[in-house]
Amino acid sequence: MTPRLNRVPVALTIAGSDSGGGAGIQADLKTFSALGVYGASVITALTAQNTRGVHRVEAASPDIITAQIDAVTTDLAPAAIKLGMLGDSAAICAVAAALTGSSVPVILDPVMVAKSGDALLPDEAVETLRTVLLPRCALLTPNLPEAARLLDCPPASDEAEMARQAEALRALGAAAVLMKGGHAEGPTCTDLLLTDSGMLRFSARRQATRNTHGTGCTLSAAIAAALAHGQGLAQAVGIAHRYLQGAIAGADALRVGGGIGPVHHFHAVWADV
Repeated sequence: MTPRLNRVPVALTIAGSDSGGGAGIQADLKTFSALGVYGASVITALTAQNTRGVHRVEAASPDIITAQIDAVTTDLAPAAIKLGMLGDSAAICAVAAALTGSSVPVILDPVMVAKSGDALLPDEAVETLRTVLLPRCALLTPNLPEAARLLDCPPASDEAEMARQAEALRALGAAAVLMKGGHAEGPTCTDLLLTDSGMLRFSARRQATRNTHGTGCTLSAAIAAALAHGQGLAQAVGIAHRYLQGAIAGADALRVGGGIGPVHHFHAVWADV
């Protein structure tokens, strides 16, 4: 079947389900909607979690992951694909195989640990992610601990080291790398985008809130949404960076849960919240 031309941009998220609604598939779909993109999804795992932590994870079979990808891509024609939590080596290989030959830009958010500290990717799957999927992505968006785990080195402690690690990740095959500085110290949070054209900095004042659940998912999904609208990569990252800052600024107004709450994906839409 040949996909028809979409009336609105379509983006696809391939990730785990967050029953608390703050991260994963749920955060991605909210982000797509907030940015004017029709969201499709492929669920790689079910999680029982809330703002306080992850209580259980159950992986989807490689066969159903493949079937979901085939169903979406043969009909909806996504213009960008975001990868999040993949769970294990079998899922990583299934996703890589299903996307072979596709020219759609893939944004890989290498989800390994939840905001609560719970592990979401076993050690044996990290090498699979590094060798099988990383070289296929148009953009890799690791935070500092994720970059360190991919490179088997300590987390970067300053911008110079962030830049060196971005170069090392590009050497592994990623077309571009966005090093996220949320785990760094100091009053300013800086992300570094490394592409063929050089390095770009995206900085913002660090906001005083504990409600940052889903920030990584939200940022990478926002980049995918902007790419689906036809923006270039640097422009897409800028749009996503500004959107996330607004979502963090509005997070405390939601008052969801008793732990690390979600960011406010609809901060520009829900005028009374």
